[in-house]
Amino acid sequence: MITSYTVNLTRPVESFFGTLKRELVYHRHYGTRDEAKQDIFEYIEVFYNRQRRHSTIGYCAPAEYEVRTAVA
Repeated sequence: MITSYTVNLTRPVESFFGTLKRELVYHRHYGTRDEAKQDIFEYIEVFYNRQRRHSTIGYCAPAEYEVRTAVA
């Protein structure tokens, strides 16, 4: 049974995958599955988690946010 609680839990995941597709996947053509996996891994680990600005943390990059809050 799908509840409003379940829907609210899936929103961040759906948002992430929508962003991933818009910013990366739709603009590339991959020859193999391994190429796609490597490119997506690099996008998530290098760009999305470290550099991309996130609205939920005041439009700053996660690395920047961690530095600011660690010393607080």
